[in-house]
Amino acid sequence: MPSSTRSPAWQALADHHRAAGPVHLRDLLGDGDRTAFLTFTLNGLVLDLSKNRITPETLGLLLDLAQERDVAGQRAAMAAGEIVNKTEGRAALHMALRARAEDGFATGGKAVHGDVQAVLDRMDAFAAEIASGRRTGATGKVFTDVVNIGIGGSDQGPRLACRALAGYARPGGLKAHFVSNVDVTDLTETLATCDPAATLFVISSKTFTTQETMTNAASAKRWLSLALGPDAVADHFCAVTTNVPSAVEFGIREDALFGFWDWVGGRFSVWSAIGLPVVLSLGMDAFRAFLGGAREVDRHFLETPPERNLPILLALIGIWNRNFEGAAAHAVLPYDQLLEDLPIFLQQLEMESNGKSVTRDGSLVDCATAPVIMGQAGTNGQHAFYQLLHQGTDLVSGDFIAAVKGNDAEGGHRDKLLANFLAQPAALALGRATAPGLPPHKVFPGNRPTTTILLDQLDPRGLGMLLALYEHKTFVQGVIWNVNSFDQFGVELGKELAAPLAEALSGGTEPANLDASTRALINRIRDVRDGGGEA
Repeated sequence: MPSSTRSPAWQALADHHRAAGPVHLRDLLGDGDRTAFLTFTLNGLVLDLSKNRITPETLGLLLDLAQERDVAGQRAAMAAGEIVNKTEGRAALHMALRARAEDGFATGGKAVHGDVQAVLDRMDAFAAEIASGRRTGATGKVFTDVVNIGIGGSDQGPRLACRALAGYARPGGLKAHFVSNVDVTDLTETLATCDPAATLFVISSKTFTTQETMTNAASAKRWLSLALGPDAVADHFCAVTTNVPSAVEFGIREDALFGFWDWVGGRFSVWSAIGLPVVLSLGMDAFRAFLGGAREVDRHFLETPPERNLPILLALIGIWNRNFEGAAAHAVLPYDQLLEDLPIFLQQLEMESNGKSVTRDGSLVDCATAPVIMGQAGTNGQHAFYQLLHQGTDLVSGDFIAAVKGNDAEGGHRDKLLANFLAQPAALALGRATAPGLPPHKVFPGNRPTTTILLDQLDPRGLGMLLALYEHKTFVQGVIWNVNSFDQFGVELGKELAAPLAEALSGGTEPANLDASTRALINRIRDVRDGGGEA
């Protein structure tokens, strides 16, 4: 594929951006027809692009870029189960995890729906056994808590879903906890709230070798064995993995093992058995509604023309702000406390997928790729970093996200929340111009681009729609930047270096060719442990 920045569509956008010059959002937002043109809806989801510094002409040129970069062809290849993750030789069929049989997903000439449904049915049956008390802990006590031990995609998706949908927990559903950090504090603080006799552990690791996960799993096993005896492990542990022999050797029975496939990437896996904690907490009906919401967006993404296709449009606005407006950072700003984990989830989804400097064919990219993703739940973020968004020297684009309906107790909390949700992007766009007697530090330049995403309700279906929207946005941007959104080799190097360093810290041999800084830090750690070091 030709260089991005030298392509005709890219050059047309660059020319258009230069010609637009200093046009201000104050002027653009006075046009109601423009706002209507740049607002899109899908079954209870609204995408408002009007607070970005674009015109209908800009959008047309961005759509030309999507056509030139063959977004439609790459989308079709992914949906057909082709090897779109070429560096790892894999398909990327996460849409099949929430599909119906008639959607026809297959890879390698084999339909996958039956396999997917078989795992979902096993998850349903397993959760039903626990809910009914037919499957209990070793002492016969019913389970009250589930601790998911994973990291990255094996942690963030189910963690986000359980938190965001806490109000939909089924009666008798297990209280979900999540442990990911190899820092033992993460595990010990969690276990301090749990009764060993009533705690179920889910080890989520595709390979069953992930260092952080297996270190935490071994410590959890010791904790349980000390309390209930080593024979209790089989009754209190299940696993989501493809490495059955290692899981069985750990002490997990095969009827408590749940598999998934190499065409499911970790950050796209919450829809698979990785979502088992969601099922245990919320129930299978809620999980199927979650899958259903994602499928609605999948079908829209696959079947709707680009000019009305919400994931494509969201991706194109990101391209405009990153590559033409120069926003090196992007803020995700959910105005719902239940979505407080969404910025973290999207950090992995977008930055691990598209934080690349090498194209799919192995050459260096010639344009900026994924921005830095940051964010926090509103209104807390307003009292933390919004100062920089409004008056800082760097341009930061943003997504404002809210649901119309929520847990509205007395006192008008929801109205106050939504008032701030509306006010902040308006203030970022319009700013405050210089006026006689107005001190310079009270002048706001405005012209700060944001996108508004409004859900009717944050329920399982709505959350599924929201996450699928961002998944497809990420894929489309990867196509336009010509990077592989499905590998993550940048994660590996530090992990490779950590193993020999851990051995060195435990008294073993230092790795060869250790740099001077790291060697000095190892020596400092040893000195402090031995009682030396500076006072």
